[in-house]
Amino acid sequence: MSGEENHLLDLQKVVLRKGGVEKEYTIEEAFTSPLSIKLSGIDSPEDAKVLIGAEVLVPRDLAAPLKKDEFYIEDLRGLEVVAEGKTIGSIDAVFEGGGAFLAEIVLENGEKKLVPFRNEFFGKIDLEAGTAELVNTWILE
Repeated sequence: MSGEENHLLDLQKVVLRKGGVEKEYTIEEAFTSPLSIKLSGIDSPEDAKVLIGAEVLVPRDLAAPLKKDEFYIEDLRGLEVVAEGKTIGSIDAVFEGGGAFLAEIVLENGEKKLVPFRNEFFGKIDLEAGTAELVNTWILE
């Protein structure tokens, strides 16, 4: 979740995921200011409209390098959410929500809650242990 885009200019192919369906596209052209990518087979605004909201997936070795306290969204999915030493749920998805990324937490009772993925709410993220510490549980109320 770095916001970096320049690494996308060097890609030749990309996978888009929408609604659980993934499809690979060849990149014909890429431009900056703003970032625009022309995909093979997407030749009209109507063709492009069906891709609104799709996730862009790239191989990890071609992804933007991470800085301190940054994570690939794919690595956050499935992490157990722990509060006060107890597992309360897991991260099901992460969405871009304007000012901050939002983690969708599926609680133990099946209820879903959106929590800003910010330091005020999440403490230690331990990818090796597979856990994300929720430090402010009031947001779940």
